[in-house]
Amino acid sequence: MKLRSLILSAVILGGSMEILAAESATQKATLGTWGIDLSSMDTSVKPGDDFFLYMNGSWLKNAKIPADRSSTGSFQNLQILSENRMKDIVTDLQSKPYEKLSPEEKKIRDLYEAFIDTDSIEKKGLEPVKKDLQWLASLKNHTEIAAAMGNPGRGTDSLFATHIDADAKDSNKYGFYIRQAGLGLPERDYYLRKDPQLETTRQAYKQHLSKMLSLAGIKDADARAAAVFELETKIAQASWPAAERREADKTYNPMSIKKLEKLAPDFPWLEFFKAQGLAPKSSKGERIVIAAENTAFPELAKIFKETPVAVWQDWHTIHYLQNMSAYLPKEIDDTVFDFYGKVIGGREQQMERSTRGVHLLDTRLSHPFGKLYVARYFPPQSKAKMQNLIDNLLKAYDADIRQLPWMTEQTRKKALDKLHAFKAHIGYPDKWRDFSKLSIDKNDLIGNIQRSDIFEWNYRMNRIDKPTDRNEWEMTPPMINAYYTETFNSIFFPAGILQAPFFDPNADDAVNYGGIGAVIGHEISHGFDDQGSKYDGQGRLISWWTNEDRKAFEDRTSKLVAQFNAFEALPDMHVNGQLTLGENIGDLSGVAIALKAYRLSQNNKTDTKLDGFTGDQRFFMAFAQVWQSKYRDSELRKLVLSNPHSPPNFRVVGPLRNIDEWYQAFNVKSEDKNYLSPDQRVKLW
Repeated sequence: MKLRSLILSAVILGGSMEILAAESATQKATLGTWGIDLSSMDTSVKPGDDFFLYMNGSWLKNAKIPADRSSTGSFQNLQILSENRMKDIVTDLQSKPYEKLSPEEKKIRDLYEAFIDTDSIEKKGLEPVKKDLQWLASLKNHTEIAAAMGNPGRGTDSLFATHIDADAKDSNKYGFYIRQAGLGLPERDYYLRKDPQLETTRQAYKQHLSKMLSLAGIKDADARAAAVFELETKIAQASWPAAERREADKTYNPMSIKKLEKLAPDFPWLEFFKAQGLAPKSSKGERIVIAAENTAFPELAKIFKETPVAVWQDWHTIHYLQNMSAYLPKEIDDTVFDFYGKVIGGREQQMERSTRGVHLLDTRLSHPFGKLYVARYFPPQSKAKMQNLIDNLLKAYDADIRQLPWMTEQTRKKALDKLHAFKAHIGYPDKWRDFSKLSIDKNDLIGNIQRSDIFEWNYRMNRIDKPTDRNEWEMTPPMINAYYTETFNSIFFPAGILQAPFFDPNADDAVNYGGIGAVIGHEISHGFDDQGSKYDGQGRLISWWTNEDRKAFEDRTSKLVAQFNAFEALPDMHVNGQLTLGENIGDLSGVAIALKAYRLSQNNKTDTKLDGFTGDQRFFMAFAQVWQSKYRDSELRKLVLSNPHSPPNFRVVGPLRNIDEWYQAFNVKSEDKNYLSPDQRVKLW
């Protein structure tokens, strides 16, 4: 997931579960008595008709989405818990004498107080960004427009997004990546798809563009907004669809800057890169950059050249104000929320300023703030328990790969080599970054943001031509998520997700395996999904499959694509099985491996029923309740159009209908709605 109990050593290849059982025997689980909220179930629904509703139907009928959220459920509940914990940290810092705080703590407090000081923000108005707006209005030609796009510290956007990451073909060094960008709506389909709801969204977006120009003091706002919308529509038409942007081989196109200039000659690349601090030559000769959606670049560059400078100025102004809106007067902040929060996300009101403030700290001062978070909320023993469970899942995966009937020995050996090279990172980074050179001024909120942008960009730029840090985290400790990195062949589990319903040390073993166990299995499985499987154990984008095995794998995954294509998330809007394939593989393989690990952990012990449910049943029940969620339609629409994850209800139903043990556990019959005959069930890892 770019997502993921903790129990002491399961007896997959030795160890004991009794220690934890003894420790927690007298303690009650967070949910129910053994880890499942039975009151959430709707037993009038047959498990084989809709297992998501069977487990969550009663909850779904009564659940209310908070006014400031686009969804509710297990993830949002943990998100709110994490936010409250971060607020407690800030409250404690505010209660201490300022002079007693460490330099890092002073930065945290100063940035937070600058953000929540709305009286000062209102009083200053647009004065803090006046120079930037004047600068954008003064851009005279396309060369200056491109240089503004490349400027890392002025809050601007770009037609081409850049980032520094491990080189997919040589993960021991960093590469400079370039991707298509330039859109104000979440995805190209928002501009191009014929859909009544999206047409309404497009009309609202045009009005939003006009209002943003008006707030900047620009006249003829409607006509100029229409020109900006036309520009973004052309960009959308030239852009690759979301599903194609997942293709690892297609999006790896290294070339010199000279070759890039020949590929897309209508964009002033040298001026763009100069603004970013990237020289056309490196110590080894010609600078190599990696173009992602390379075939889109010539058309995007042509659009850039053919669009008048005045339209680009307006586009820049709108995007700039949107990027800076949270730090500007309420009228601008509310205008941006009215469109992106209400129209796109379906929310009714903004989050409290204090909540937004701690998210700002988590984003801008990630390591200093994360350090305080884990010191308070993630004890060392939690990390040790998590490592044990990960080890158990890896052992189960090892056993599974050795028995795959569709894989030849040549590929099997490489798959095992990759599995054995996996590295797990739990809770937080082993080494915290130094933020001492980032200047934070309580009286200069806009400056804080821009200095933060420059600080972060320089940190990444300074790594070019240097060895990669294979232990670096992309997520912060409070995040409710987990992920796999192909180039480092590593899985990461932030502290925030390591709690109920994902993990509860007082819950039943089956529940923990169905929760955090399935999440761990999901992340491991990303190393073997349709894209992750293109990388070897060292994180290199290189084929290690025989042609025969790759074809057998793709034959199976194509059936999974078809299954998910059939799911209708909203009227006339189906899941995109190709876009979501990687995550669907992760879910299917993750739950299958976690079940194998759970069964091995029981070491032939007699299956004890709890409230009448067997161990296998409790495992599947926990998996379904992890995905307990309710979405606003507009947010669900955004998810389907732009997100590589399927909607949560299909993340339950989709994988389980392919697992034989689920049919046996709940006596699912051929007449049930989600029944698949054995020959239709997809078996991967």
